[in-house]
Amino acid sequence: MKVGSLVQIIGADFYTGVPDSQLKALCNYLMDTYGIDQNHHIIAANEGNCTALAAGYHLATGKVPVVYMQNSGEGNIINPVASLLNDKVYAIPMIFIVGWRGEPGVHDEPQHIYQGEVTVRLLEDMDIKTFIIGKDTTEDELRAVMEDFRKVLAAGKQVAFVVRKGALTNAPEVEYKNSNKLIREEIIQHIVKAAGEDPIVSTTGKPSRELFETRAANGQSHKYDFLTVGSMGHTSSIALGIAINKPEQRIWCVDGDGAVLMHMGAMAVLGANKPKNLVHVVINNGAHETVGGMPTVAAQIDLVGIAKACGYPNAVCVDQFADLDRELAAAKGRNELSLIEVKCAIGAREDLGRPTTTALENKQNFMAYLATL
Repeated sequence: MKVGSLVQIIGADFYTGVPDSQLKALCNYLMDTYGIDQNHHIIAANEGNCTALAAGYHLATGKVPVVYMQNSGEGNIINPVASLLNDKVYAIPMIFIVGWRGEPGVHDEPQHIYQGEVTVRLLEDMDIKTFIIGKDTTEDELRAVMEDFRKVLAAGKQVAFVVRKGALTNAPEVEYKNSNKLIREEIIQHIVKAAGEDPIVSTTGKPSRELFETRAANGQSHKYDFLTVGSMGHTSSIALGIAINKPEQRIWCVDGDGAVLMHMGAMAVLGANKPKNLVHVVINNGAHETVGGMPTVAAQIDLVGIAKACGYPNAVCVDQFADLDRELAAAKGRNELSLIEVKCAIGAREDLGRPTTTALENKQNFMAYLATL
């Protein structure tokens, strides 16, 4: 299915979402056609945020919006779908486009397996009529489905297209870059050196993959690290839970800008609790790089100012390795909550591998190490 045909058949003129590698063709099409445009396309912080934003669009225009997401984001839409959009409440029509990671029978990473199994069932349980788009779906089929969907939407209900791997084609090439100089994998190498044998909790996607490969290259054990392979946006809360219960042990959190934005309320909880043994490092490249490089709003906001407003007693931003090393050493030496934002380039090496241990093995080894501290 050509992605342009999907957009034309749907016939909507407003899209909002959180980027997904399975939907990269759609994301690139929207970026090539609209860029980030308040009237046509907004990348939001999380999927619930998208859904509410789209509801506002409908209230103001009477038109039907489209929300796109990876299926991992279904959890974030349950509340607004059930208590805002549902036809027993405000009856707000909406079209969801969902990338199907972890589809049964298709090999994928562990965090996608269960989510893939329940993807369609969750949508149907929310009374969202669903159609699956695969590589063999024709334009005529899609037009017929969309005609049926329009009747559902007219009744104030929601519909969803679930997109299989490789189903959307003919995407334009879009280059995502920024002017930052530091490379994320090298940033992580500096963090590992500063942390020594302190535990590290790392965020979803490429940062955790790069941390795993850094340990392997150093000949170090992976027991020091908890790799948050799923649950985007929750890494700092996991680190907080560990820090509170290991008060004499320094804990490092390696976070990403997209993850911080997804559940920014976690920073308020961190700032209020002020764990003296936690160092929160946010690697900010202003992009959802792991799923393709589409932009976040993090390049336009003051994360240091936000951290200070949330109660972090120490917060700095760096864009040079000399400054990073100085701030890592200072954070390790002080007995206070610290945030270090590191400005980072977009990009990773082509041969970047994936963890060779299972998620369960990672948890067990990490917990065994924590038990010795």
